[in-house]
Amino acid sequence: MTERTRRGWLRALGAASTAGAAGLAGCSGLDSPGTGDGDTSGDGSDGGDGAAAVDDGVKTQFRKGLRNTGYIDAAIPDAVETAWELPTNRAEHSASKGSPVEAPNGAIVLADDTGRVRSIAPDGSVNWATSISDHDRGSHGTPAIADGSLYVGTYDGVVSALSLDDGEILWQNRVGDAAAASPTYLGGKLYVAVEHSPPDGSLVKMDAESGDIEWRDGWPTDHPHSTVAIDREHGRLIFGSNDGHCYAWSFPDLEREWTYDTGGDVKLPLAISDGVAVVPSWAGTVTGVDVEDGSMLWEFETDGGETSKDGPNPIRTGGVMCAPAVHDGEVFVGSHDRNVYGIDLQTGEKLWSTATDGWITGSAVATNDHVLVGSYDKTLYALDRDDGSVTWSVEGRGEVTSAPTVTDDGIYYAERAPNPESSDEAGMCYKLVARD
Repeated sequence: MTERTRRGWLRALGAASTAGAAGLAGCSGLDSPGTGDGDTSGDGSDGGDGAAAVDDGVKTQFRKGLRNTGYIDAAIPDAVETAWELPTNRAEHSASKGSPVEAPNGAIVLADDTGRVRSIAPDGSVNWATSISDHDRGSHGTPAIADGSLYVGTYDGVVSALSLDDGEILWQNRVGDAAAASPTYLGGKLYVAVEHSPPDGSLVKMDAESGDIEWRDGWPTDHPHSTVAIDREHGRLIFGSNDGHCYAWSFPDLEREWTYDTGGDVKLPLAISDGVAVVPSWAGTVTGVDVEDGSMLWEFETDGGETSKDGPNPIRTGGVMCAPAVHDGEVFVGSHDRNVYGIDLQTGEKLWSTATDGWITGSAVATNDHVLVGSYDKTLYALDRDDGSVTWSVEGRGEVTSAPTVTDDGIYYAERAPNPESSDEAGMCYKLVARD
């Protein structure tokens, strides 16, 4: 195993600086970051929304494609067992943690809240580990991987590029006060939601080879944690913010188009399919929004609605802090009311609901026949897509907030550390395999 430490340099560009940027919103003449109209997914599929796939050098993207559909073209076993586990996250900060992703070389890449990025072999051995941040919250993002490099942000506001082969840091650039959202890669460019303090936000477009900021827009009025979604068929780039709004720019020219107010924080990525942006909100709703004009198509209300008094930031028990998965005209999403829901994409009608024993945050993932989703009850569930029945469940140590990933040889997922009061108990990354 090769273990590296963070280089003692940052390419200085503070949160307020726009030096080297093309300008703010309204600037035209930007180069198109790619050709074609389709989504680009890690498995070469269209992300489940009917658009033709194109190859822009991207092999891995959080939520499995530009439209954040969370769909994996795979089948999962009828029963599973744990093949190995690897210490991963500590307990700092309650936000959802980063997710393991499969790289083109077959390794599993994982960034965690220790500020470390690792390449993990299918047998659980570590190929290399690189420390990219000493911030006490590290990284909660998931790397995008393309052309032999991986890209990820950290809570010190830095976006880093590393070599996939050996973990060498290729460049680092401070883009703001926190870069908690996962980067979106397309055609040699990175699109990253950035947090600024006091609560404020921006969107940056970066050159993936050099790390230079080419464009910035400070449109959001609060922290955006939501990974950018790009719909090239309808010419839109969209993400959500803690101010409760979704923000939409034209794409690729990046002119401001519309905002939509959900009435509650939009913490997790929205998904886009068939011209519908599926938006989770702390208002206790999942909303279908027209990607072209920002009008509401439907609104689904979760059960509950009471407000939790625990902690400094009360959370509505019916709030939605789960990235939805969308495939074949159906939406799959979890809620703070402890339920997983199947919802019709076109009408917003409930198809089914399945209860768990804990809040559901993080990310739902759809496979060909199942929905994979983690819960605060320390369990990863595999639910039948047709009716929500439980095919199997696996209990770990900590709350499951990562998006699982499915490969040819197993299912990988990560959890939070089980005890916020102890730094000795780590959360784990698990590999599940078929049980005979």
